[in-house]
Amino acid sequence: MTHASATPKPRKPWYQILYVQVLIGIALAVALGYFAPATAIKMKPFGDTFIKLIKMVIALVIFCTVVSGIAGMNDLKKVGRVGGKALLYFEVVSTLALFIGIVVGNVLKPGSGFNADPASLDASAVNVYAGKAAHQSVIEFLTHIVPNTVVDAFAQGDILPVVLISVLFGYVLSHLGERARPVRDVIDAGSHLVFGAINVIMRLAPIGAFGAMAFTIGKYGVASLGPLAFLVGTFYLTSIIFVLGVLGLIAWWTGFSIIKFLAYIKEEILIVLGTSSSDSALPSLMEKLTDAGVAKPVVGLVVPTGYVFNTDGSSIYMTLTALFVAQATNTDLTFGQQAAIFAVAMLTSKGASGVTGASFIALVGTLSVVPTIPVAGMALILGIDRFMSEARALVNMVGNGVAAIVMAKWEGELDETRLRAALSGSMLADTAAEDELDIAPSPKFVPRT
Repeated sequence: MTHASATPKPRKPWYQILYVQVLIGIALAVALGYFAPATAIKMKPFGDTFIKLIKMVIALVIFCTVVSGIAGMNDLKKVGRVGGKALLYFEVVSTLALFIGIVVGNVLKPGSGFNADPASLDASAVNVYAGKAAHQSVIEFLTHIVPNTVVDAFAQGDILPVVLISVLFGYVLSHLGERARPVRDVIDAGSHLVFGAINVIMRLAPIGAFGAMAFTIGKYGVASLGPLAFLVGTFYLTSIIFVLGVLGLIAWWTGFSIIKFLAYIKEEILIVLGTSSSDSALPSLMEKLTDAGVAKPVVGLVVPTGYVFNTDGSSIYMTLTALFVAQATNTDLTFGQQAAIFAVAMLTSKGASGVTGASFIALVGTLSVVPTIPVAGMALILGIDRFMSEARALVNMVGNGVAAIVMAKWEGELDETRLRAALSGSMLADTAAEDELDIAPSPKFVPRT
């Protein structure tokens, strides 16, 4: 169907492009943090406020996307099937990430020759995190998914309870048929409102990235990397190998290029890099995936759930860093002890995304299963954990984006022509009103010839 009103969106001046603005913000933050660290530390509220603005609307984004998507589905059995396949996929891929981390740790040995004496380390700061590392049992985790009230789920901002409520409401609306049309219309209209608000908030991303990055450089300083630079470099290298190798192979098998996908979500990548939080890019990632032809119910189910269960970056971090602490303190680990770390990390890595520092807390809890590894050794990486947080969050986000496309492909809910158009940059804008707020319409595209 041809839309006469659809015209190519005029190219913006370079200084109005979001990812360019975010890059400038990060560059200015690094300079400020290096030359005026005391001032840079005071920029923290800018980053914190931006992340709070995003988190403020995440629950509404998930609710509108999932409810409107499921309510419009003809085959509701797909909802359960997609959820089940997604959880299986998450477990397989995150286990691969754990395995890659432990292999690289054994091959490159980033802690070898460090010869740190646990008795000389200041464990007081680590003990603070150790107190937070008590993990819920499986039963407690499952019961926590069900909120006390519907309002409580939105008030707390926990992702899984909001997904549960959204699936329930969407399921009921789909069964009510025409009687539910007024409600569906309100939710659909609300979806445009929420995503319009997201696009307004995203204009503040350069300021948010500036504030968060300035604080990181000002407080910890690039010099703090010093002797731990090899660990940070090893972690980033392992993350790149995982994204281009494992996720790249999955993407190729699904029928798209991981490189083109990374280019498509470059704004989200830079925002996560600047803020060290994958939450900051969740709403815009969901919007871009929907624009690229991934069905709304798939996006709404897979991406939010993946932020809890598909923690690829956190998985790499946990096994690699656990081996680093053991090597740095000259603690020899048997195969059985490494297997124990691997097994426990499969559980503790879940839920360690989105929040800066959550993976560090989970790692402290993981090390407790191998008493021979001194938890005080975690003090070695406490100062540079923030620099590793960016890579963790990036890999988590990219992994969830790939997972949504894979699930949609498996279920026949992927518009592949639209995906190719999005990844090749040939999308067309629609109305002038939408251009005013940069609100993404239902995209029109030019098929590749």
